[in-house]
Amino acid sequence: MDLGLAGKYALITGGTHGIGRATALALAGEGCHVAICSRTLERIDTTLGLLQETGVETLGIQADVMEKADLDAVCREIIRKWATIHILINNVGGGGRWGSEVVEETDERVWMEVYEKNVLTAIRLTRWAIPYMRAQQWGRVINITSIFGREGGGRPWFSMAKTAQTAMMKSLAMKHYLSSENITFNSIAPGAIMIPNTGWEKEAQEKPDVIEKLLKQEFPLERFGTPEEVANVIAFVCSEKASLLNGVSIAVDGSQSKSMI
Repeated sequence: MDLGLAGKYALITGGTHGIGRATALALAGEGCHVAICSRTLERIDTTLGLLQETGVETLGIQADVMEKADLDAVCREIIRKWATIHILINNVGGGGRWGSEVVEETDERVWMEVYEKNVLTAIRLTRWAIPYMRAQQWGRVINITSIFGREGGGRPWFSMAKTAQTAMMKSLAMKHYLSSENITFNSIAPGAIMIPNTGWEKEAQEKPDVIEKLLKQEFPLERFGTPEEVANVIAFVCSEKASLLNGVSIAVDGSQSKSMI
């Protein structure tokens, strides 16, 4: 299926690992030019090598997007090289394992840092991207959220941040002046995804019996998802084929979550 993405320019934050890297590769496979940013130079170089095999233009920028100066530098470099942006994937996030299960033992700093990492970064980049999308009368903004941005559960600072990201996309999608210019705003809400060097992998190695029992009891597919399965959905939502999708939150979780919407 031709998704109509050839020649578009995309930025994926945290694009060197997990869902971000899988998304970068999925978009590049559709002929989309891809910029990635990450704190880790080694990961940038490795991912750029994979992306360049597809023949698209690539850009890798070392940056900590929680630092506004770094974020501004990413934006400047993309415009310097490409003069515009068509697709923004706000993938940087996390904090679902930060703090303690005992809420009152978790410092206020954790709440604020999780909010900034997930929400403020997405706000800053989205505000930057919108004028370019308006100028070309086309754009896609996608926040990578979580099933806990759609229903109760998870640690509260994480759920609150992901819910805020979801509300942000819905509210922007309802702005007629943006939607009428072919700019859409959507959320992709992954469930438990097995990503190397993350918490699920560590738990699976340390407590295999516990994880096996969890999968059989709580996961209808009896397995974790993969970054590629999430990336395939993201690529479709970015595409011309998904032009009527606007303001939705799509769970990619094998029915792990219990929400009806």
